[in-house]
Amino acid sequence: MTNPLWIPATIAAATFQVGRNALQRGVMASSGPWGATLVRFLFGLPFSILFVTLAHFVMPGADLHWSGAFWLSAIVGAASQVLATAALLDAMQRSGFAVGTALQQSSLPLAALLGLIVYHDRISGVAWIGVAITTAGLVALSWPPPEQRRASLIGAAMGLASGLFFGFSLNAFRHAALALDPVHPVFAALVCVAVVQAMQTVALGLILAWRDPATLVEVARRWRPSLGAGLCGACASAGWFVALALSPAAPVRALGIIEAPIAAMAGHRLFRERLGARQILSGVAIIGGVLLTTLF
Repeated sequence: MTNPLWIPATIAAATFQVGRNALQRGVMASSGPWGATLVRFLFGLPFSILFVTLAHFVMPGADLHWSGAFWLSAIVGAASQVLATAALLDAMQRSGFAVGTALQQSSLPLAALLGLIVYHDRISGVAWIGVAITTAGLVALSWPPPEQRRASLIGAAMGLASGLFFGFSLNAFRHAALALDPVHPVFAALVCVAVVQAMQTVALGLILAWRDPATLVEVARRWRPSLGAGLCGACASAGWFVALALSPAAPVRALGIIEAPIAAMAGHRLFRERLGARQILSGVAIIGGVLLTTLF
């Protein structure tokens, strides 16, 4: 039986993720998608280390196992999350903040399928119906009008790619935390966040230093606004990792769909984006599917 703590952890993660995406989008104008992706990890790492330090005093009895299974899952998850974040930022730039965020939610059915096939995580038949309803709502929400179809379809492809990579990362991070310390899953999840963000920061920083050093200079120059994105990103990652350590990926990702209506409100207020009747009705279907997946 899963620990119900995963529910508030997921809600908090989804809320902080919207804030992080909005702040990253502001940074992307000058730093590009890869620079904005680095911001998430580089400026989130100090906060993640702080969370681990605080958790260590609360749970001093944790016994971490640095096994090969942990490192394999952590590396797969880290690489997938980098690719997912860059694809998401590109999708938001092409298709809008709210729609780009909604397309990312394709990680729900993909995470459920990957969890079943790769890790043998199981959810109920009713929950699978909820996954199908939510997926249909996401398709209806993201389908572009004819006059925007060419540009929006490129954005949709990037959004779906983001969902695929997030599906990989969700399952990999869950099993990395369980391999590290299944007895203290919350502490293990926070350690995983710090380890993964360190790997991502080093790897992406080296790639940009080799391929695009000007982006590194721009990221460093804009460190003040990037701190907010880093803090939101660290809080979001901590919430996701804790939830995934306590529950299979599909219910966590399903409840995380609340990010979509939060993003819609943020997109309206921050970027003056509007939602039509089709998007509102799709949102109702998504909410119904989420309830089925989460509660059953």
